Amino acid sequence: MKHKPVVAALLLFAPLTATACGSAQAGDSSTVTVTVGYQSKTINTVTAGTLLRSLGSFEKQLNSLHDGHTYKVDWQDYATGAPITAQMTAGKIDIGSMGDFPLLINAARGKQLGKPTRLVSVTGYNLRGGLNTIVTSPNSKLASLGDLKGKKVSTSVGSAADGTLVRALQRAGIDADKGIEKLNQQPAVGASALSAGSADALSQFVAWPGLLAYQGKAKALYDGAELDLPTFHGVTAREDFAKQRPTVLEAFLKAQAEATDYLNAHPVDAAESVAKATGLPAEVVYLYNGAHGIATFDPAIKPQLVSALKADVSVLKAAKLTGDVDVDSFVDDQYVKKALGSDYAGRLALKPSASASEVWPKGASRTQSFKTPAELLAYVSAHQDGIRAAYVPDATTGTLWFADKAVWVADSDELLPFVAPETARAYVSTHGGARVVTYAEALEQAS
Repeated sequence: MKHKPVVAALLLFAPLTATACGSAQAGDSSTVTVTVGYQSKTINTVTAGTLLRSLGSFEKQLNSLHDGHTYKVDWQDYATGAPITAQMTAGKIDIGSMGDFPLLINAARGKQLGKPTRLVSVTGYNLRGGLNTIVTSPNSKLASLGDLKGKKVSTSVGSAADGTLVRALQRAGIDADKGIEKLNQQPAVGASALSAGSADALSQFVAWPGLLAYQGKAKALYDGAELDLPTFHGVTAREDFAKQRPTVLEAFLKAQAEATDYLNAHPVDAAESVAKATGLPAEVVYLYNGAHGIATFDPAIKPQLVSALKADVSVLKAAKLTGDVDVDSFVDDQYVKKALGSDYAGRLALKPSASASEVWPKGASRTQSFKTPAELLAYVSAHQDGIRAAYVPDATTGTLWFADKAVWVADSDELLPFVAPETARAYVSTHGGARVVTYAEALEQAS
């Protein structure tokens, strides 16, 4: 079965608003408005959006410029990256943040319209691809990617989650165009379709899979980290804006670095702040943005991420969403290098923290880490009424997941968590005596 035509994709990602906004490029008066497009609920962009805004770091940096201008920041919130791109190429947004596939469309669209944009920094990333997940309804009998053949799968065409779906299906021997019926829907619409039964599965980006699992409205079918291909979110700026107002862009990037450092130093407080601003449960925000969360935050543009971006081009070309994209000319790290100075090299060399099991006790302002999932289970078993959330890393991919939503395997005295049932079964098939157990059984064994 074929998915809906590309025209539908373009309609889906049309601008959410057509309201004119101020731009730093408009004139050289004493008051300059800088317009920032962000996605509050795409929580791996918070260091360039939700958290940055709540901290007021950008405004503070602008006030310290003392260049004769008074600066005003116009924050505009969108559901996806595509309307941000539409507003940028119309000259109405100066700086925006979005995922890797939308960034490529941003680059292609900017070049096509003679309004080039540049990738100037990174927000959150996962080097294995764990930011995207395919989920099914809680009572679904679907247990593997192969089961999706002939089924209705919701995703947002042109998004990183769509890229995960296409690649995962290819590895499973399924043609993403003919083997499934692809429903091109915004995340919230897809979530509703899954709940209503009009979609059999949903492939989406952070924070939708974790949110639906936490709410008991979905269970994981496929962990995007199984692809072992980096996914990330980044900051893009209009080239004309960057050239005309380089100190303003550098101020933004300094502020982003401050927000990043705050998130890394105060992960629980940051999660609570983002939760308050977005309406998302703090437990879900922490799953992705926590101390050992699925995402790592750093503004440096790492070579692995640039290489991944180049590999993504072929997926968008196959979907006829872009032609060739010159990634090397799109990536421009001069502004973030200047903004961070000697600190940049250290950030570039930064490696993601090792996965760990964590418990967030009720009423606590800090989480507690454990060396093994079994130790976490033992603690949870002894404090079941005092647990706000418990997180464990997938035994294969390292992707963090809610302990009570994971698929558990007992292998002798060892208890191993997995995000998806297929990877759990794969482990069992190669380890004699290992077996899948329920969460209750895992708790009992650990205690």
